[in-house]
Amino acid sequence: MSGSRVPPRVLTVAGSDSGGGAGIQADLKTMLALGVHGMSVITAVTAQNSLGVQGAWELPVEAVRAQYRSVVDDIGVQAVKTGMLASAELVEAVAELISGTDAPAVVDPVGVSKHGDPLLAASALDSVRKRLLPVATVATPNLDEVAQLTGIRAESEGDLRRAADAVLEFGPRWALIKGGHLAGDAVDLLTDGSEEYWLRAPRHDNRHTHGTGCTLASALASGLAKGLSVPDAAIAAKDYVTGAIEAGFALGAGIGPVDHGWRFRN
Repeated sequence: MSGSRVPPRVLTVAGSDSGGGAGIQADLKTMLALGVHGMSVITAVTAQNSLGVQGAWELPVEAVRAQYRSVVDDIGVQAVKTGMLASAELVEAVAELISGTDAPAVVDPVGVSKHGDPLLAASALDSVRKRLLPVATVATPNLDEVAQLTGIRAESEGDLRRAADAVLEFGPRWALIKGGHLAGDAVDLLTDGSEEYWLRAPRHDNRHTHGTGCTLASALASGLAKGLSVPDAAIAAKDYVTGAIEAGFALGAGIGPVDHGWRFRN
């Protein structure tokens, strides 16, 4: 070992986005930008670009489990973040791995892509509810994922508290309900059922927002790995992703990505 400082380590368990805007690629870029060492367990490979997802192939459970154990048993982690898990078998395997890891876990229950392409089998929803959410330190669903998981369709800011309560019933310690699809300011609600934090940011007129959910969850996990409290990590993550959205840029013929390196360019 050299005398240089070892940064906090964060492990992302998610799918690969060949276009580089979301998934494993977005997670690792976010972690680098925020000063932590990112590591990865790839759960699926997608053929994906600015227009959508053209194909997805999940990895075998044994390959996912081997990647996870390889990293955690040797290098160790200060936080885990999950994204696309695709199937009930993968959800249950990852939930079991997280439950045996002494580190906070940020669960982004990815159900559909930015373009509306399904990334989670309908048969896996019950496993997310019963196995994955109970081991989450923070769950970070968007409004479509809230509807998938709970049946509650939030259509205004006033609905976010009810959505959060429904998600918390499945067992995560905190719920961060992302209200980015609502009109007006970009407002999210973070709550553990007693404390509430309303995270607000101006809505930027920029359609290039591919990867926002992955980026927010990874930024939150990075903050937790640094030792921040859940509220402080969420506030810092909201600030980072807001800047990344403002700096989002066009790629290809469709929806471009947020800019994970915006702080380096400002």
